[in-house]
Amino acid sequence: MAFLNLVLHNRVVAKPAIDLSSLTSDEKLELIDELWQSVRPEDLALTPETRAELDRRLEKLDREGPVGIAWADVRAEMVPAKP
Repeated sequence: MAFLNLVLHNRVVAKPAIDLSSLTSDEKLELIDELWQSVRPEDLALTPETRAELDRRLEKLDREGPVGIAWADVRAEMVPAKP
């Protein structure tokens, strides 16, 4: 959390203060979590246009039900069958 506080306090966001390639996977995930936790709900406010589009899509989903391809079918196309 100290790294994130330093970065956010000093507004140094254009260039990371650390070499990200030197972090372990666990450290990267911790940094991602710290960044996500720092986002406030008001930072994610929707524009009226975006809200209208989401409402339109939800109404369509309610009317027509879910559509798409089952994950098992997608995966079967991606992974070659074993002989």
